[in-house]
Amino acid sequence: MLSPLRPLLLGLALAGSAAPTRALEPFVASYQAYNEGKLAGNASMKVTPRAGDQWQIDLNVKGTRGFARLAGLNIEQSTVFDTRDGQFRPLSQATVRHALLMGKKMVGTYDWKSGTAQWQGDIKKNRRAPLPLQPGDMSALLMNLAVIRDAAPGKQLAYRVVDNGRVRDYQYVVSPEPETVTVEDLSYSALRVSRSNGGNDETIFWVADGVPTPVRILQREDGQDGVDLRLVEYQGVP
Repeated sequence: MLSPLRPLLLGLALAGSAAPTRALEPFVASYQAYNEGKLAGNASMKVTPRAGDQWQIDLNVKGTRGFARLAGLNIEQSTVFDTRDGQFRPLSQATVRHALLMGKKMVGTYDWKSGTAQWQGDIKKNRRAPLPLQPGDMSALLMNLAVIRDAAPGKQLAYRVVDNGRVRDYQYVVSPEPETVTVEDLSYSALRVSRSNGGNDETIFWVADGVPTPVRILQREDGQDGVDLRLVEYQGVP
């Protein structure tokens, strides 16, 4: 899941549905970024191993010159995490929003020993207090990996996200059958994973078997398409 983007071989058609689980693998993926149906920039998502049993996921979204004023299309995010009992457990999180006149940076720390998470930086005062953690809590960015891990036809998914000084619950429904997702000359057979408790604020992922990242991530508000990331290339990282 992306925030503030609300929480991202080729040339082959990928058939089948997503498996219930898959091993975490390093990769780098490239996306086209659309806004309201128009090509507005590009994005990259990367997962890399760190020292010990830690990992890092990074998302960079960059708008073209004409869309530079849109904060959602000029953002860098990262989460350092490990895995415990089959869950992605965030350890630290950072968000940098680029704007024409002023940028913003927020940094959070997940202290699992004390059971709290806390943010500092360019964040509202009412979001700086420590927040209680529960087993299974994630950052918004980690939802992009969780839906890959969990999606199966007809399944219902639930995630508790602690991110940028807020706690939010996300519920998703996975489509019973895959559908075709086409990006330029690429075609994927993918399960649609739709948020069911967002009201007028929707987030939809498309998950294809064998692909370690969502092949499409769409945000909709009041029934209108907003930011839309569409996968154009990915590769494993040795």
